Formats: sequence, structure tokens, C-alpha cells
Amino acid sequence: MIFDDTYFMRVALKEALNALDEDEVPVGAVVVCNNKIIGKGYNQTERLKDVTAHAEMIAITAAANYMGSKYLEGCTLYVTLEPCLMCASALKWAQISRIVYGASDVKAGYSLMPARVLHPKTEVAYGLMAEECSQLLKDFFKTRRG
Repeated sequence: MIFDDTYFMRVALKEALNALDEDEVPVGAVVVCNNKIIGKGYNQTERLKDVTAHAEMIAITAAANYMGSKYLEGCTLYVTLEPCLMCASALKWAQISRIVYGASDVKAGYSLMPARVLHPKTEVAYGLMAEECSQLLKDFFKTRRG
């Protein structure tokens, strides 16, 4: 069975809901290779008391363990929020082939940086299910601030 980008973004959204259930910032990520999910993650910075425990970092680690390699060539990361500079740098070093993200991060997204952060061969697609991804974050922060 062949799955499409929307299917994998829905899985990433489910991961984001896991973060929400744990009162974490609701961001979820999955790494896919050859149409198979090989790594999943959601934000766990509060739970693990670790500022690097972003959804992408956890998914990268799981995928690298699955592949038995630090490189994720031929893989795609689906993430509900545009990666931050830390995660984008990790994705560069992992040589991920493609990134698909839902909501843009207008405060801390990697695309705000003036220099190219990602690996030159990495393809980027964005805006997939952006409304759903963005609304989850808005609702989370509304309850925090409200």
C-alpha cells in the first residue's frame, strides 16, 4: 500500500496530540523511508527536563537507530511545525532528503536565519495541513496564557 504526504502528516499530528496529553508543546514528527515509518517523536522537553528533546530530535534518533546509520538519505521528515535552528542543523548533519512541515514558525523557525541551514540536497515542502497544525498550537498556548 502506498501512503501519501497527508497520511504521514496525520501520523505526525497524532504524535503532537501525545505531547498535548503530557502538557508539552504539541509538536509531532515522523521519519519515513521507503513508505515506512522508521522513527516517531513528540516534544518531551518538560518530561525529560531536556531542552533538546524536540519532536524532530527524538524522531531522528529513532530513525537513525532503525537504519543503523547516522545518515537518513532517502528519508522524509514530516513535522507539524517548522523546525527550529537546532533541529534544522541536526537534519542537515543527518543528510535527510526531504522535510515536509505543516505550520510555519514565525518566531523561531529555521527559515528566519539568513544563511542556508539545511543540507544543499534537502527538498522542503511546507503548508501541508497547516491550519490543523497551527490550530493545535494556538489552542495550547491560549490555555497557557488565558
